Amino acid sequence: IRDESDRNGMRIVYVLKRDAIPNIVLNKLYKYTALQSSFSVNNIALVNGRPEMLNLKDLIHHFVEHRHEVVVRRTKYELRKAEERAHILEGLIIASDNIDEVIALIRASSNADEARNKLIERFELTEIQAKAIVEMRLRQLTGLEQDKLRAEYDALMNTIEDLKAILDNKDRRMSIIKEELLEVQNKYGDQRRSNIEYAGGDLSIEDMIPNEKVVITISHAGYIKRTSLTEYKTQNRGGVGQKASTTRNEDFLEHLFVGTNHQYMLFFTQKGKCFWMRVYEIPEGSKTSKGRAIQNLINIEQDDKVMAFICTQDLKDEDYINSHYVIMATKNGQVKKTSLEQYSRPRTNGINAITIKENDELLEAKLTTGESQVMLALRSGKAIRFEEAKTRPMGRNASGVRGIRLQHDKDEVIGMIAVDDMESNILVVSENGYGKRSSLEDYRVTNRGGKGVKTISITDKTGNLVAIKNVTDEDDLMIINKSGIAIRMAVSDLRVMGRATQGVKLINLKGNDSIAAVAKVMKDEEETELDDESTDSQTNNEDGTAIDNNENKN
Repeated sequence: IRDESDRNGMRIVYVLKRDAIPNIVLNKLYKYTALQSSFSVNNIALVNGRPEMLNLKDLIHHFVEHRHEVVVRRTKYELRKAEERAHILEGLIIASDNIDEVIALIRASSNADEARNKLIERFELTEIQAKAIVEMRLRQLTGLEQDKLRAEYDALMNTIEDLKAILDNKDRRMSIIKEELLEVQNKYGDQRRSNIEYAGGDLSIEDMIPNEKVVITISHAGYIKRTSLTEYKTQNRGGVGQKASTTRNEDFLEHLFVGTNHQYMLFFTQKGKCFWMRVYEIPEGSKTSKGRAIQNLINIEQDDKVMAFICTQDLKDEDYINSHYVIMATKNGQVKKTSLEQYSRPRTNGINAITIKENDELLEAKLTTGESQVMLALRSGKAIRFEEAKTRPMGRNASGVRGIRLQHDKDEVIGMIAVDDMESNILVVSENGYGKRSSLEDYRVTNRGGKGVKTISITDKTGNLVAIKNVTDEDDLMIINKSGIAIRMAVSDLRVMGRATQGVKLINLKGNDSIAAVAKVMKDEEETELDDESTDSQTNNEDGTAIDNNENKN
């Protein structure tokens, strides 16, 4: 953050600690210092004698109308004064042309009134002209003064002609208004004295932050953090996992995503709003830390929460944002596709990403290239697959079209995936810890808006469907339950099964615990080596949580 000032050539630079969040520091400066001042504006104004509440456009319109009226009235006043002066000059010029006769006529009069009357009768003057002649000083009888009278009269006639032209031409009056405003700007306008940015000179904050892979987690109560991906170790299928996060009572991890520090994050809330921030702006925390409330990072409403987020590249790249799309799905089965370009300029208070209908909420948002295949899965165990091209691009304020038909009133969409790799498999997970991996070809391509086909056999043992992902052998699977326990396993450990089976147990749940979130992560060679080295060194404590004996030795 840099605060520049032209006063005395001073420049103040605030250097933040590495773990500090610039947005929070900036908000503190706004709140506790004079860096930013807020004041209210009363937009009630008198319009034609009546008070009205005006918006910015109306304010500008009525201000221009007022300035136009000022120019007209001022011009009429100047024209009237010029004509009055020209009228007097005409009388003085007549007197100077007949100066001898005028002097004789005045000398022969007994008083001023008689002199005025004789002048009016002799030279057909008005009373104003006659009075000016009588009051004329002797020095005005010189030849030089007479030349000045004629020069002043000629200048007044030119002025009168110009003023009449202004009154007859509206464009001329508007031009005068513009010139006067520019004159005020040049006289009183000055440059902003301070500038706020991340770092001074040519050094950017990206140069100070390594572009490493991180895991972003968001809890149900809205706590967010980023953790290095290397903190998570690979385990075999059927394990009980490691403690992934410390959460408050009745809170659980709900969202998990893998990205890099330099990428851009788009946050989509259940009310259909979109917020923007960089990955490195998310507060860093350990694997067991709680994280920080997302309300401190983005201006989300109290009754709203983040439902989906997208990691994108440079939002200033025209080719990139115009060749990618954001496709969204709601719990009631609506889908909508919008160009990424429309989300490349989010504001601090967020922008509308989709219009949410009554009793519905946004569930998922995916980044696509326009040639993907979309799959929606229902809580009842049905799934549908259709071409993304079946959904035409819409504006940000549109509510979308039907993607899948719900089986019953209590049914809802639990997930959406956008498939680009046709060789990938479909992995589904139920709430009781069962899951399976099926071939993409088992799901036939249908039209958008159908009922779908069975993707898992739903029983009391498996519970309802909670997640759907597209995976390959190169992926790992991260599963987190509501108590905060996480397990990471290799997808290659799961064999491909038919789509109508109930699958195998992926994680052992205790008591009334259930699955909260499922995410896929890329397999890392270093983590695989770490797993091989730590296989024999891991033991379980009394609660079944895996611990590393090598770590205990240290």
